[in-house]
Amino acid sequence: MQGVALEEQRGVEFYEGELLVKMLRDKAELTQAYRLRHRVFAETLRWVRPTDDGQEMDMYDLWGSSIGLVDREGKLHGLARLLPASGPFMLEQDLRMLLPQDHVMRKEPDTAEITRLAIDPDIKDKGLSARLMLTLIKGIYHWSMEHDVRYLYLEVDHRFFRVLNAMGIPADPLGPPVALPPAGTLSIAAMLDIVRCEEVLGRKRPAVMEWMSAITTMQGDIVKRTTAQCVEVKRNLSLRAASRTATSGDTYATLQSVV
Repeated sequence: MQGVALEEQRGVEFYEGELLVKMLRDKAELTQAYRLRHRVFAETLRWVRPTDDGQEMDMYDLWGSSIGLVDREGKLHGLARLLPASGPFMLEQDLRMLLPQDHVMRKEPDTAEITRLAIDPDIKDKGLSARLMLTLIKGIYHWSMEHDVRYLYLEVDHRFFRVLNAMGIPADPLGPPVALPPAGTLSIAAMLDIVRCEEVLGRKRPAVMEWMSAITTMQGDIVKRTTAQCVEVKRNLSLRAASRTATSGDTYATLQSVV
């Protein structure tokens, strides 16, 4: 399969306090990601079986992109892997049991899947863990805008699903919770619509929406983006391109009349 990780085309990188929210690219970063995934999904949730090297990897890493929370010492505190619609989703194959039989999988370019969403399990402070998770969601939000993605599938353990909704992130369940083998962890599949997330947060938690939309770039600039602003920018670019095309056509016609 010719899957190409999306961050090779466009990435996300910004500061959030002492943390850098960034795409995980080099060997050291990815090794940390695989080890953190093992601690969460093999040792804690037991969605997958433990490995001898303490790293959790699968075929989806071939075309997935990982985003993480990295501190100034380079330690990874949380991550998520994002799968584009151009390749298979985990919910299509390994985790199909989380979906109703009649569910029609959306595989349009505006759709992606959040997989391996994890925060360092050694963080016992629930408030800090929730803040880190919200920061990770913020990174995914900006990644989505960068890649023109509106709809995000995700699969999480049921406790985290409740936490996500409690934080004000409206995730719509796609089916009832299912006990996943081998450990029987109660898990659920859901869908995020980032435009609806903006509307709900803007109405119920406007301060959170304001924070979610603003990032501090690597150059120290504060930039604010929402899906509406991205659409407006693309519309203006299209109008400019059309204007340039029309101008070129007029110039060509003028030259032809002179000749």
